[in-house]
Amino acid sequence: MKRSEINALMRDADAFLKSHGFLLPPFAFWTPADWAAKGDEVKEITERGLGWDITDFGSGDYEKIGLFLFTIRNGHPDNLKTGRGKLYAEKIMIVGEGQVTPMHFHWSKTEDIINRGGGRLLIQLYNSTPDEALAGTDVTVSTDGISRTIPAGSTVTLSPGESITLPPFLYHKFWGEGGRVMVGEVSTVNDDAHDNRFYEPVGRFPEIKEDVPPLYLLVGDY
Repeated sequence: MKRSEINALMRDADAFLKSHGFLLPPFAFWTPADWAAKGDEVKEITERGLGWDITDFGSGDYEKIGLFLFTIRNGHPDNLKTGRGKLYAEKIMIVGEGQVTPMHFHWSKTEDIINRGGGRLLIQLYNSTPDEALAGTDVTVSTDGISRTIPAGSTVTLSPGESITLPPFLYHKFWGEGGRVMVGEVSTVNDDAHDNRFYEPVGRFPEIKEDVPPLYLLVGDY
């Protein structure tokens, strides 16, 4: 992805979120010069991967296969071992109409995916086999606290206000329908470096062509 494209997506995302009454924290708008003046007081931001996260999953076509994320809060994986500190994470995401996030699961993370506004969010689901293939078994999943069982590969539609709980090892692929979707994620600690199992190999973070200076830093820039 070109840095100019990422800068434009940042501006557009901020406007879209504000249009739905969602405001990003102040550090979202620190410039590279602001970051250069920071010290150890911002270690939680940099070490936990808080901030802007825009990816095309290595596709080269963000509008078709891509995702906008902003991590607002996150603990450390070691917190889950001790049961102390932040055991949770929160993200806000924007999913475009027909924009696909590829099929994947998490070995550790349990997450609630919430349609916070806009269009509908469609999520295709499969159980995983012991060797991490797609299982043909029925999927039992909770949507807003209600248990439901669906055939393998079925799609659950979330309208604004609706949510789904995705436990570890449950494959999921999602995209928007009927307009862009503002999507919330509330989960246990998030570890993008070690806890994403994509069914088909992808690049979790984009390769960036530096055609212009960064507007704001991505988590990969820290």
